[in-house]
Amino acid sequence: MFVVGGESLIDLISEPTGPDGTIRLVAHQGGSPYNCAIALSKLGNDTGFLCPISSDGLGTYLLGPLADAGVKPLLSERVAAYTTLAVVTFDAKKSAQYGFYRDADRAFTREGLIAALPQELEAFQVGGFCPIEPEDAAIWMDVAREAARRGATLTMDPNVRPSLVSDFAAYKQRLSGFLDIVNLVKVSIEDIASLDQSRAVRATELTPADVEALVARYVDDFLARPACELVIITFGDEGSRAFTRSGAARQGVHEAVPFGDTVGAGDTLMAAVLTLLEEQGNL
Repeated sequence: MFVVGGESLIDLISEPTGPDGTIRLVAHQGGSPYNCAIALSKLGNDTGFLCPISSDGLGTYLLGPLADAGVKPLLSERVAAYTTLAVVTFDAKKSAQYGFYRDADRAFTREGLIAALPQELEAFQVGGFCPIEPEDAAIWMDVAREAARRGATLTMDPNVRPSLVSDFAAYKQRLSGFLDIVNLVKVSIEDIASLDQSRAVRATELTPADVEALVARYVDDFLARPACELVIITFGDEGSRAFTRSGAARQGVHEAVPFGDTVGAGDTLMAAVLTLLEEQGNL
């Protein structure tokens, strides 16, 4: 089984303002780990999702796509805390910017998460909000280590969210602990730029030289860690690149279709990569 650990939430996505200046927010199910779990299952993988789900109406709304995709919620008992919300706006290149209101995604215990892990795992994906709060990070680290003891390949998509980070130096230390134990890490160019500058950075702020310098520095850092074997960096509508200690590859977008936005795109790519690695016997 593939297991994805981390948050689910409701994305309140802003639509263009009307002539009277009003903003319309449309609710969509989301959260990076949630999206990845659904994509993994749709690609034919036996998939479990390790996240508390609220007993409120929005929690029920979140369960629908999990059931439709065949994802197994591993925490069967729903929690009283309200569903976590994200308010999503877009820049000129349709890259998403987020503001968060957290609650149910943090309503867990170490014992509860570990007890919900299957005994046999192919892969355990951790990321999203997991490293943000010190107490949460310590619990998720223990869960990841237990998953590894049960045979899982460990993968991570940190999904850096500066608006949630109050102490960037401490956050980087917690994130570094996860990066020391995972075998595969996927980041966006905005993730590593934000880590580098300890603030939210949009891709439009970066020159080509900035991008190449960031890529070189962070790929070297990730691959120098004891467990990491594969690094993937996404660049929005410019495609993605993959790196190992022995080589690198570049892939553009699959088709020249009208480009929508980046919400969930990296999560879907991560699911596709994990599926391909499993099919090839390389996971």
